[in-house]
Amino acid sequence: MSAFLYPGTYRDSAGEEAITLRNDGKTLSLRVRGTDFAGSDFDALELLGDAREAAAAAFTLDSTGTLCSFELSFAMPMTVVTQLSRETAALRVHFALGAPLPSGRIESEVVELALEFQGQTFRSVGTSGWFEDELTDLQRRLPPGVYMLACINCAFSDYSPYGHGCFGGLACFRDAKEAYRKVNTKAALFEVWDRMTGFVQETYVCPEFERRKPGAGYRG
Repeated sequence: MSAFLYPGTYRDSAGEEAITLRNDGKTLSLRVRGTDFAGSDFDALELLGDAREAAAAAFTLDSTGTLCSFELSFAMPMTVVTQLSRETAALRVHFALGAPLPSGRIESEVVELALEFQGQTFRSVGTSGWFEDELTDLQRRLPPGVYMLACINCAFSDYSPYGHGCFGGLACFRDAKEAYRKVNTKAALFEVWDRMTGFVQETYVCPEFERRKPGAGYRG
């Protein structure tokens, strides 16, 4: 999978600067003030390299070297399917991560999404802190018959009953389609879990996409 580059802005207590977020489908990475961070999730961007002491003075890091207390704003391309055509859209993302707490948890996590296409803007509620819930809310706000062409809307995707991260923890069952079609409970999902193709990002899409129907799978 080729990498996508999303121009955007990074902001923390030291100020704001333009950045480019790199996404290869598995790992997110960016450079801020000459310092590199990478991770599988927006709340798991870890410091790269050995300059921990210098980075600790310039950024807020938790005990594992993960970046905290920052905001990211960027736009990624998205395809929207209407009743008549496929349209190019922009999914605008605002992500804000709070400070690390002594307990090891994070003070706050905010995900706000806005989909722009055909001169219209549709916004998610922005209160869940999860891409899953914000994308699902955004889909509900689209006109009837219109949907985002993305894995979050695919008939063969689901989440682990044990939980998942903010972004990128969507399980794909495209190599076990017929078995997954029969899933409608937690137990049924566990029966096919070892046949999972792999984890994908909610905003990804592959040629085997099939529109998800209400009530499908474990997540419904």
